[in-house]
Parts: sequence; C-alpha cells; structure tokens
Amino acid sequence: MSDKLYEILVPTIYGDTMKPIRTKHHKKWDERIKKLSGGLTILTPGKGIWVHEGKDYVERVIPVRIMCTDKVMKKIVNITLQHYRQKAVMYYVISNECFIVHAEVKP
Repeated sequence: MSDKLYEILVPTIYGDTMKPIRTKHHKKWDERIKKLSGGLTILTPGKGIWVHEGKDYVERVIPVRIMCTDKVMKKIVNITLQHYRQKAVMYYVISNECFIVHAEVKP
C-alpha cells in the first residue's frame, strides 16, 4: 500500500449542538491524528456552506493535509466524525503519489 496525500475539512462547530469547538478539543484531535499518521499540516481556515435537509449551515472549516494509506485515512474519518459529533465529514485525495525526501548527511 502506498501513501496518498489527503485533505480533510475539520469543523469548527459541533454537529449536534452547533456550539463552537474550543482549541483544546482541536489539539486532542491533532495529537490522535499525528500518532496515527506520523504528521499533519493544518492550513488556514476557510468558510464552508453546507446544505442539509434544505437548510444552509455556514461555518468555518479547517483544511488539514495528511499523508497516509487509504486504511489509515478511513480511521481518521471515523475519529473525526466521533470526535466532533458530525453527521458528515468531507475528505479528498490531493495526490496519489506522495514523497518525503531527506537531505543527505555529509560527514
């Protein structure tokens, strides 16, 4: 299995109460995902508008990029759904190929 580069849109309000999510709660998610995938890149939040059962929901979302396998990403999606009490979470593949190149250490 090869790693892909994914992006997941992390919510800023709880799905069941529509109350804002505190930074402390986000940091717990960050730590769980870092342990599972080996790292993550948190991007600048953007504005999202979702339609559910005919009603618009406007909220900020936090794009997070993660390099991992399909299997790990599915775990991350399930963690995200539960951690943030969401009805749905959006994620997508940024790239099917992902590389990390380490600098050569010269003596």
